Amino acid sequence: MIGIKVGFGYDVHRFAENRPLILGGVPIPHLQGLSGHSDADVLLHAIADALLGAANLGDIGLFFPGNDPQYKDMDSSVMLGEVMEMISNEGYQVGNLDATVVLQSPKISTYIPGMKKKIAGLLDLDEKDISIKAKTSERLGFVGREEGVSAFATVLIFKDTTV
Repeated sequence: MIGIKVGFGYDVHRFAENRPLILGGVPIPHLQGLSGHSDADVLLHAIADALLGAANLGDIGLFFPGNDPQYKDMDSSVMLGEVMEMISNEGYQVGNLDATVVLQSPKISTYIPGMKKKIAGLLDLDEKDISIKAKTSERLGFVGREEGVSAFATVLIFKDTTV
């Protein structure tokens, strides 16, 4: 018998001056970065929440509170690595990841291969099992007004329950 669970994650951050734009662990040239207590990588945060949700462990705010000084400007790759350790300690492996980043600009399609490579290393997953898509919001809402970025992620985790 194989134990299979699915998790969904969502995150959003507003644009801010004097911050780097980091998505999927990859720095992206842009006039603004994202505001947040950590490096505000919406994609990695959505993935972390999807993993924690799938394993019924809570959300990233429970483990990495936004008011805790030790997480100020934290690299979200480190955060996701710690989440993966929690998932592994529960006996789970990641089967696949499907994610969407919603932003009006900048265009990020050329950075997606680098994101997949970075995330594959963090999740101990083959790049072919990672899908990252970029969408605009057709100039609607806060994303369309270029006020921020949102990301959605769905993961499948599994463990062999026959052992």
